[in-house]
Amino acid sequence: MVTFQTAYIPDELYKRVYDFCKRLLTFPHPYCTVGLSYTRQIKTERFIPGLMYQRMVIAEQRLKTVHYPFQERVFVLAEPEVFSESLVTVVSGDFEVSATSSGQFLNPLDHMRSVVQHSIQAALGDEHCHGPKLAQALKDMGQEVEPYFQEVLASLEQSLEEGVRGEGGVLRSRLLQLYNEILANADSEPLSGGPLCDCPLPNPEMSFHLWTADLDIWRELAKWLRSSSMSEQFSIIEEQEDPELGESPIDMMPCDMTRFSIMSNDSGIERDLPPSTEPSQLPSLDAVSMTGPWEQSKNEQDSKLLRRGGIKMKPSVKDSMVLIQENMEDQASLTGAGGSGGRGGRRGMTLQRRAGSSVMHNPFSKQQRQLTARIVIMGTDRVLGRLAKAYYFFRKREARRLFLTMKVDLQFYYIPVCSPRSPSSPVKENHQQSKGDSCTLGSYLSNVDPWYNCNIKSLGRMIPNLAKMQQASSERQKEPFISDIISYYVRTGQQPVYFAIYFVKISFNIMTKEPVEEVFLTHLDMEFPEFRHIAASVRGDKHRKSSGEVCGAMVSMNYRKVTLSGRDIDEGISVRMTGARINAIPSNEAEDLNCLTLMINETSVKTKNNTVEPPKFRTSNIKIRTLERRSFTVILDRDDSRTYRNVQSIEVSPCVDPGYCVQKTMRSKYKLEEDKDAGLSKYMNKGLPLPINTFAGIIN
Repeated sequence: MVTFQTAYIPDELYKRVYDFCKRLLTFPHPYCTVGLSYTRQIKTERFIPGLMYQRMVIAEQRLKTVHYPFQERVFVLAEPEVFSESLVTVVSGDFEVSATSSGQFLNPLDHMRSVVQHSIQAALGDEHCHGPKLAQALKDMGQEVEPYFQEVLASLEQSLEEGVRGEGGVLRSRLLQLYNEILANADSEPLSGGPLCDCPLPNPEMSFHLWTADLDIWRELAKWLRSSSMSEQFSIIEEQEDPELGESPIDMMPCDMTRFSIMSNDSGIERDLPPSTEPSQLPSLDAVSMTGPWEQSKNEQDSKLLRRGGIKMKPSVKDSMVLIQENMEDQASLTGAGGSGGRGGRRGMTLQRRAGSSVMHNPFSKQQRQLTARIVIMGTDRVLGRLAKAYYFFRKREARRLFLTMKVDLQFYYIPVCSPRSPSSPVKENHQQSKGDSCTLGSYLSNVDPWYNCNIKSLGRMIPNLAKMQQASSERQKEPFISDIISYYVRTGQQPVYFAIYFVKISFNIMTKEPVEEVFLTHLDMEFPEFRHIAASVRGDKHRKSSGEVCGAMVSMNYRKVTLSGRDIDEGISVRMTGARINAIPSNEAEDLNCLTLMINETSVKTKNNTVEPPKFRTSNIKIRTLERRSFTVILDRDDSRTYRNVQSIEVSPCVDPGYCVQKTMRSKYKLEEDKDAGLSKYMNKGLPLPINTFAGIIN
């Protein structure tokens, strides 16, 4: 971001940087994609100096203007199990320091002055602009700086619309005229040249949240949407319930599987109601005698049938096509990127993990929404599992009633932060080692992207120690640290890596208990409680036991074995186990395949042909069912709050994107035929991936 913050860049330096980025176009993906993105930005910045800085400040600081009506905000969600109270205080203080400059909070006028200062200096240079004089003149203007801000903004945006002609001569002439007017209004003589002033790019607006059970991130986004200047037409009465946003994704889970309809004889018109109400609807005398006057009037109002403000729940064709179009845009980007992040070749669309967004081969140009929410997740695999769960039910709800999808572009980022290690007993230490790495997704991203490993993974290691460092130092923090790295991450992390979300149906051995539908992102652990100690000894024993020494519960497994050749095989086996783990994230680069890896706790598995196979399977769909009266426990994404006991069977499969379901539903209304992909379904991605932005995607 140094290019955008520098007051003035000579044309020769522009050419050198432009030629370097242009040479990246000859490299394979993702180098060519990153090179093309920065080549376009540098070319635009060269002929319209100050445009990128201007747009960033307007969007990130939410400045109101009709010329560039885009806004952004960063939502930082931290895992409460990792972030202690002292650590939350340190991070919140870091964000407060980031929002200040020289000990003072910046207001919109300060940002407007910075935009005018930077744009004029970048266009005129030190030969025709005197930076200190201009800065003092803008400061003395006060509220009168806004018209000049709007004029500078209009000039730069108009130059971009008209195209590059004459190397920005018209733009420089207009900015020189504004420079002379500003100094003339300040009773200062325009100087031909002089030193230039630095205009640091402020960090974007951020909000820090602990992702507890009471926090609904989608409602936070809706509040931000309505508080923005562009969402006035969507505002509603605060006292009323939000009809468009509906219920929380977490609250809707129990009732989401079953819905009941009630026949109503009400015409919907209030004057058609009967003049008197039913006696049963009126409060009893005993109840009236026990209430006060204000409660009596309240009961009388409640006894009347009133018509509340309603909305049209049937989605229009345009609304139904939004999720379909977004799905096709993402699928086109993945296909253009080779599907595998530059790995080419075998079964790339199925087993090779998708990464990157191709701006060169994408026939569907993704529409830029006026609002962009950059959601930064900080924590372990637990909080990522909660994100995947919230994202799935958000997409499912949007498929029924669009609200945020049409207005907000979602970008996800992840900073792995582990709990600080404390002195513990050897038993607890062995238990932690048996669980393995608590940030498997962060470790995977650091392996495939060196930039991520250097900047983001290292930050995650330092964050737990910040509270101790702050307590040891009596001085107050003067410079931001965490917020600076987050700002750098959200601005330069443009290449997503896609992680499949998996759907699991959990059935219980209690007949009165309904099955539960859940999703997970990284892990699914299952264990039989009565064999827990035996399973721990098997994991810790490096010497393999013979099949006669194996004990555990007998289960049946039906799974689809995936192969690189694409010839998947449906297999079924019975095995005795004490537990198993299903991993969705590969543990090493050699096994980087976009599928599930099932590992059981036993040493050998006998198939129908009495052949011995290793207790490790690659699969995309699997069903596990206990054949005995024993039940097992399921833990999703290593989150103890998502533990299910007395489980009899589980069914795991890739999560289907609700946008794909909308297309299938629309097709079924007009033509009934066998379930085959036709029409737009051929170009859509069936699965629901969770994109995590990195700098370069996957580099092999």
